[in-house]
Amino acid sequence: MPYWEPRDSRKVTRMLPMRPELLKGHLDALLLAVLEHGPRHGYAVIETLRADSGGALDLPTGTVYPALHRLERAGLIASNWETVGGRRRRGYHLTPTGEAVLGEQRAVWDQFATAVTAVLARRPWPATT
Repeated sequence: MPYWEPRDSRKVTRMLPMRPELLKGHLDALLLAVLEHGPRHGYAVIETLRADSGGALDLPTGTVYPALHRLERAGLIASNWETVGGRRRRGYHLTPTGEAVLGEQRAVWDQFATAVTAVLARRPWPATT
């Protein structure tokens, strides 16, 4: 994947490499968000993350599958086996508990992102009323 790609002839946008440690603490929310749109098998989860992030989140199966299994053990997602084209696949979907946790994690992310942006961009923290 290139580190940059021209968007038009006047402006060049550079894609910076995403370090894996930046995902710590956010992977679960990302996986839950992908499954919010409906059931997906593991490889489709990986592809959706990659596509929705413009290629920035290109995670290996060794990262995603253990996280899916952990989320299932926690009751946030559930799975079932299905046969597609003669191949067995495990499909994952959100549970009601997973939907609630996703809502909470979105609120935490919004606050975190606002705080980090305020510091990095040297903007004042939004006033609360």
